[in-house]
Amino acid sequence: MAETVNAEQLRQILSAACQAIVDAREELGEADRATGDGDHGTGMARGFGAALAALKDAELPTVGEAFKTVGAAVLNTSGGASGAVFGTMFRAPAKGLDGDTLDDAGFAEALEVSAEKVRSRGKAEPGQKTMLDALIPAAEAARGAVGQGLPAVARAAAEAAERGSEATKDMVAKVGKAKSLGERSLGHRDPGSISVTILLNAIAEGIEAA
Repeated sequence: MAETVNAEQLRQILSAACQAIVDAREELGEADRATGDGDHGTGMARGFGAALAALKDAELPTVGEAFKTVGAAVLNTSGGASGAVFGTMFRAPAKGLDGDTLDDAGFAEALEVSAEKVRSRGKAEPGQKTMLDALIPAAEAARGAVGQGLPAVARAAAEAAERGSEATKDMVAKVGKAKSLGERSLGHRDPGSISVTILLNAIAEGIEAA
C-alpha cells in the first residue's frame, strides 16, 4: 500500500469511485423512494457517469485537477440539489491540492474542506439527515488518523462515513425533500449519506490497492 498516490493513480481511483456510483443507481433510487421522489440514483449516475468520461481524457497536472474534473462534471450534469452539493464535495478541495501527489494529511484536509463547503452551500447541519451526517464524521476520522499513512486515513474516513450513514436511520429529516415526511423519515438511511459512503469506500479500496 502506497503512502502517497500521484495524479495518474488518482485518476484511476476516482474513476472507480465514479463507476461505483453508476453501479449503485438502483440502490440509491430505492433509498430515495423511501424518503423522497426516487430520483437520487438517476441524477447521481448521470453526474458521475459524466465525471467518469471526463476523467478519461483530462489533463491532470496536479491531484487537485482530478478532484476538480469530477466536481465540475457532477455539478454540470447531475442536476438538482444533489448535483450542487456533490459537485461541491469534489471541487471545493481542488485549489488546495496543488501538488502532484496526495498524502494522508492532504486527503484529510480535502475532506475537511469538502465538509465545510457542503455545509455552507447546503445550509444544513449535522443531525438533520443529510450527506453531512456521513461526510463530517469521515473528515473528523481522517484527521484523527493522520500520521498512520494514506491508506489508514482513507479507510478511517470510509468506516466513519458508514457509521454516520447508518445513524441517519434514527434521524428525522429537517432539510431537503424528505423534510415534508417528518417522523415518517425515521427508519431509513439518507440517500446522500449512502452516496458518500459508496464514494469513500471505493476511494479507500483504490488507495489500498495502489
